[in-house]
Amino acid sequence: MLYSNRTITESKKKKRKKRKKVYTNSTTVTMRIGLCFYLGTTFAAAMYILGAIEIFLKYLIPQAAIFHPADIHAGSGAMLNNMRVYGTICLTLMAVVVFVGVKYVNKFASLFLACVIISIVSIYAGAIKSIFHPPEFPICMLGNRTLVRDLFDVCGKTVVVGNDTVPSQLWKNFCSSENSSSAHCDEYFLQNNVTEIQSIPGLASGIIKENMWGDYMDKGQILEKASLSSVDVHGSMETFGFYVSADIATSFTLLVGIFFPSATGIMAGSNRSGDLRDAQKSIPIGTILAITTTSLVYFSSVVLFGACIEGVVLRDKFGDAVSKNLVVGTLSWPSPWVIVIGSFFSTVGAGLQSLTGAPRLLQAIAKDNIIPFLRVFGHGKANGEPTWALLLTGLIAELGILIASLDMVAPILSMFFLMCYLFVNLACAVQTLLRTPNWRPRFRYYHWALSFLGMSMCLALMFISSWYYAIVAMGIAGMIYKYIEYQGAEKEWGDGIRGLSLSAARYALLRLEAGPPHTKNWRPQLLVLLKLDEDLHVKYPRMLTFASQLKAGKGLTIVGSVIQGNFLECYGETQASEQAIKNMMEIERVKGFCQVVVASKVREGIAQLIQSCGLGGMKHNTVVMGWPYGWRQSEDPRAWKSFINTVRCTTAAHLALMVPKNVSFYPSNHERFSDGYIDVWWIVHDGGMLMLLPFLLKQHKVWRKCKMRIFTVAQMDDNSIQMKKDLATFLYQLRLEAEVEVVEMHDSDISAYTYERTLMMEQRSQMLKQMRLSSAERDREAQLVKDRHSLIRMGSLYSDEEEETIEVLPEKTQMTWTNEKIEAERRNRSKQEQELECHHCTLPTHDQSNVRRMHTAVKLNEVIVNKSHDARLVLLNMPGPPRNPEGDENYMEFLEVLTEGLERVLLVRGGGREVITIYS
Repeated sequence: MLYSNRTITESKKKKRKKRKKVYTNSTTVTMRIGLCFYLGTTFAAAMYILGAIEIFLKYLIPQAAIFHPADIHAGSGAMLNNMRVYGTICLTLMAVVVFVGVKYVNKFASLFLACVIISIVSIYAGAIKSIFHPPEFPICMLGNRTLVRDLFDVCGKTVVVGNDTVPSQLWKNFCSSENSSSAHCDEYFLQNNVTEIQSIPGLASGIIKENMWGDYMDKGQILEKASLSSVDVHGSMETFGFYVSADIATSFTLLVGIFFPSATGIMAGSNRSGDLRDAQKSIPIGTILAITTTSLVYFSSVVLFGACIEGVVLRDKFGDAVSKNLVVGTLSWPSPWVIVIGSFFSTVGAGLQSLTGAPRLLQAIAKDNIIPFLRVFGHGKANGEPTWALLLTGLIAELGILIASLDMVAPILSMFFLMCYLFVNLACAVQTLLRTPNWRPRFRYYHWALSFLGMSMCLALMFISSWYYAIVAMGIAGMIYKYIEYQGAEKEWGDGIRGLSLSAARYALLRLEAGPPHTKNWRPQLLVLLKLDEDLHVKYPRMLTFASQLKAGKGLTIVGSVIQGNFLECYGETQASEQAIKNMMEIERVKGFCQVVVASKVREGIAQLIQSCGLGGMKHNTVVMGWPYGWRQSEDPRAWKSFINTVRCTTAAHLALMVPKNVSFYPSNHERFSDGYIDVWWIVHDGGMLMLLPFLLKQHKVWRKCKMRIFTVAQMDDNSIQMKKDLATFLYQLRLEAEVEVVEMHDSDISAYTYERTLMMEQRSQMLKQMRLSSAERDREAQLVKDRHSLIRMGSLYSDEEEETIEVLPEKTQMTWTNEKIEAERRNRSKQEQELECHHCTLPTHDQSNVRRMHTAVKLNEVIVNKSHDARLVLLNMPGPPRNPEGDENYMEFLEVLTEGLERVLLVRGGGREVITIYS
């Protein structure tokens, strides 16, 4: 029913258009069914034409053969060449008739149907007549071997001419001389008698007992009757051509493939659906009645043939034992010519019908515009006749004609029709199991189990008949599916595979809810937080590049972003942002999902993403976010406060965190590192994240040739040698290849540089506390610090900031100063100068913690830069933010000092669980 929107007859074209969308299912499945049905119908045309030519050359006019065999042993090659020539001529004539107009084909349809009915009736009449008077078609047997009847006249070794007994023609065939001497005769001929039996004993003969069981033969095997006595001696190979033998090796699987095309007409009603008043009612009833009628005819015919005809004659393919008569024709009444002529016209008619239906089916598929390279076949003549589709159909049918052997074309035809029926049953079963709302079959007795059974039987028959043809046919169907999927085709009837995918996804998500993944299966499921510019473009695309290199297409990747504003007003921006991110994900080859949220504050939106992204067990366990570049230059603290707030959110959610710093210097997917190191600075244990990330990166072609080095820090009282041995053993158990180095950090006095960096940090903090002052006062305070002390740095040495530097011009403000304000300003300046002059002195007690932290950061940075200045990537433990929010700015300064002078840094913070294990 999937093709009820296509019709052959043009008389009801308008009605067909109205029903165009009724019987369609899913795009990809429908296209596969359609193309398999088209190819099957096209090869059916070739098969019918070959059948008609075979009847024409074998039984109607054998004298019309162009090629003749050189001897009786070389007849098959000449016959195949004759069928190729006459088949091509017949195909051309039929194509011309179809091109002229389908109305001429329809006029002959009744005649062809009458021929089929008369032939069937004549078979039943002949079977009934054989009960009382079997037809006279004797066959000649030598021993138990069947002889070719048209090579001799009398079934006997000698004949009586007058009063003399002389050798017969049969004797001359097996003996080298015409005298009665036995010295020059075939040994088997001499040892066995010649007998004559009836080829059609009749319905009452009981021959069905002998024909009940199978008797499959090899190619070249002589047809023998087991019930006849025979002396088993080896005869001469020169006399092999006088026996009836099998021209192909037969088996159950081969015969299934040859017989199956006789049952391929059950979908013919779908092609005529446009001519029906109520197609939804008529097609099921007509199809079931057609199957029932055909099955009764086939089964009864098989029983009648087995009960009436001798077994060796049934296996005689071309009727050689009955003087080149059609075997079925010998049973028919009143004459064998009824079957011969009826079979010829019925095969010609079937070929015309196939050549008429196949081009229209291809035209319908082309007009659906699903497969681009088929679009040209959607065009035709002004009256809608599919000219180009007819041309392609003729060329494909010619391939079948060139094969020339019906026994080889029939299995090919069977494969395409079986694939077609398989997908029809699959589509019905899937739609029922998914409970698709629009799947509402009218057939009362339908059940999905019937469709599943039919699908299983089709698949089994494909491999039973010909396993190699089945694999080729399934490969063709798979390529069609992937091509349609690649083109992204989607029509008004939707995609049924999508429903199956949703059902499978739901089942998998429910299974994942059982619990968290085992440590062996843990991999980073990323939530990548992106920043968009004013034009809603991705500001740092290398974030996606890094994600694609880390994931290599595996696991979950969610790319999120936040738009500040009101959702009701920013819906259009949200859609544009999602599209921009998806386009960038496609460019950077990131396979994942995109989610953009609108929030009044950016940090609230980020918190929403961290909490709500993912579904069920498919949730992120790692957050990737960018470094807040330019946080020192900006007077607006929201940038770095959002950064620290995100760090706190990931810690609270027990998620891992990765911050790629200087991300603009990270390699693209097109770059290749031919050497270099990925350095891991393992300061504190984080569950193995630092160990696992380099391994995952090295799976990508960009980092594949880089080597891994692991550095750990030891104090003076630690045993460095033992630490190195323990770490090397641990890496060996983890099956990770890496160089191990233990770095000793000596206790030293706090340097003046440390005091300077600490004071610079505190000076900036003090300056930002003056944010509540007026704009003019704020500018004056900043300028005072800059001019007098030059201690406030406004940039990092190795910043990969790609934003444009925005110069903020000071506002011209006029203010009235009172004497009190002037005096207070002088006292404030004097106090700041005193503090700056003694900045080398010991800081107050409450600032000693800042000094210690800065000292650690400076010393660690010196060691890292010394050891890893040439590394391709440095992975470093990311310290946690302070519990007191008042120290957030100092925390940012510590991170800057810690990573200063490094080109590519990845700050990593574990999620509080083990992510790597020594067990496989």
